[in-house]
Parts: sequence; C-alpha cells; structure tokens
Amino acid sequence: MKRLAQLLAVLLTLIMPVVTNAQGGAPLEFNYGYTTADHVNLYVAQDLGLFEKAGLKPKFFTFPSGAPLLAAIKSESVDVVTAGLGFAFALGQKIPITMLYWNSNDSTGEGLVVDSKSGIASWRDLGKAKKIGAASGTCAQVALYLIGEKLGIGYSKFDVVNIPAPLFRNSFLSSSIDAGIAWSPYSVMLDTEGFKVVSWDSEYTPPGGLCPRTTAARPAFLKAHPEIGVRLLQVDAMASEAVAKNPQVAIDAIAKRLQLTPAVAKATIDRVYMQRPTYAQMLDPASPYSMTTKDGGLAAKYVLATKILFETKSIPEPVPASVIQDAIDPTYLKQFLASKPAK
Repeated sequence: MKRLAQLLAVLLTLIMPVVTNAQGGAPLEFNYGYTTADHVNLYVAQDLGLFEKAGLKPKFFTFPSGAPLLAAIKSESVDVVTAGLGFAFALGQKIPITMLYWNSNDSTGEGLVVDSKSGIASWRDLGKAKKIGAASGTCAQVALYLIGEKLGIGYSKFDVVNIPAPLFRNSFLSSSIDAGIAWSPYSVMLDTEGFKVVSWDSEYTPPGGLCPRTTAARPAFLKAHPEIGVRLLQVDAMASEAVAKNPQVAIDAIAKRLQLTPAVAKATIDRVYMQRPTYAQMLDPASPYSMTTKDGGLAAKYVLATKILFETKSIPEPVPASVIQDAIDPTYLKQFLASKPAK
C-alpha cells in the first residue's frame, strides 16, 4: 500500500501540468460566442491552442447572425462574445455588455458592389441604381445611409432590398439588385467573380469607418473573473505574433471556416486584418479607434451608428451616449500593456 501511494504521488506530479496552467490554478472555463465572420485571431488561437496557453478553457458557440447571439447574451448562455455592430442592439435592449478591445475595423472590407451592366462607376453614381442590396440593422445599412447623405438624395429615396451580403451573388444573377453594400469576405469574393467593388467604405464614411468589431464580456462575468480581460488580450497578442511570423496560418484558418478559396482568403486578410487597429491606437484619445475618450473614437462611432439605425427604423430609439460610454472599458487593455516587458 505504501508503494502504491508513492506511485500515485508520482503520477499526480506528472498529471498536474496538464490540468493547471501558466497562470496558476485550473484553466478558467467559460462560454465564448461569436458570429460567422472572418475572425482571424480567434480562429488562429483555436488552431494553435493559444487559449490554453493563457490559462483559458473556452467552449465555443458559433451564431449565423447577431439576433441569436444577442439572445444568448441576454440569457447569460455566453460569457464572452466577438461581434460587430450588433452590440448596438444589445445596448438598445439594455443587455449589459463591456467592450474590451477591437478585433478589426470592418469598414476596410466593406464596399459598394455593382453589376457590370448597372452603369455605376463609384458611389457618386448610386442614384442610377434601381435596387440596392443592404441588410437591415447592419454596417451596410449605415454605409448606404451615409452615401445618401453625401449625394443629397437621402436614404428614403433609395429602393433598398433587405438581403445580406452572402446572398448578393444570386441576387445579381437574377437581376433582383444591381448594386449592394457587401462586407468582408463577400465583397472580395464578389469582386473576383465579376461583380466589381467600385468604392470602399473609407470613401464615404468618417475616419475609421462605422463598422467596429470588438470582443466583449458580460459585466457580471468580468466582476467574478477580473483576470479574463487580460488573458483574452494575451491570446489576441499571441495570435497576432503567430500571423506576423507566418501569414499562412491566418489564410488557412479563415479559408477552412468560411469555405473560401486561398486567393479570396489572402485578399480578405490583406484588406481587413492587416489594417486592424493597434493597441496603441485603442488607447490614444486622438485616434478614431480610441477606447479612452468619451466624445470620440469607438464611443462616437456607436453614437452615430445608432442614430442612423434609428433613422432607418432598424431600432426603436437611439442609444444614449452615456450607455455607450459605460459599455467601453479600456482598463484591461491598459493592464495588459503595462504587464508587457519593455523592449
């Protein structure tokens, strides 16, 4: 019996590194929800086991759109979420979330796609369009509204068809639309198939666009596990380093999950991922990606975007600026950068 106890003790010492982590203690388990999109660092982190290296053990849930994801947040079925402008609806419905950091500026990959027979050469010609595809409650609808303002036409004058970008190809082929605002990777995909992107969002939206994609968490979960914010940023940083060393891991990650050709996957990464906001920009009060200023940056983007979504009748009322400001917390980003050794 004494010999058996000694053997068990040895076995336990061998097992312990597996069930603990570099942070100390057992890995933190949580539910992670995200919409179907080109979440490069998230997918790379999954493929390379980076969450485990940061002492995290997430269970992943993929949602086809923002609506079921919001329901999951509201029911507290997920603890951490990565999504785009759908967070505006969460705030509008008083669903508590805390945005921790940017994943990407999706405006860099969103643009005006047209049929070659439409006679539309840029966003300035959009008044010629008969029917324009733009999904309600999305960055595409916001962008189309801004084009209308710049043209002096007004959004209400457009004949808008409420369809998402993944359905544009069939809509073009059936002549259901002759123009549309498509987001990544579908903008790039359509462009390779002869439906040209004639203008990108940067031509008609404010600096930095109005299509932020961020990672957020439930405030109650953050309070119970305050270490999660910095650990998620550790994962994000490790994924960025892995992509910088070998961009192919990013190409393979989104090609596999979104069923893209390698060429479309690479073009998507070049256009969106390689232009993602830096951590320094997220903390810079003067940056369009700032998370530290209440009157600009991410907060200002959400204020303007929700006003537009209200004007287009996608939400019942604008989200108060104070609610948006309270939902953005750069604390964990500051802690993460402070913990990094100086170079």
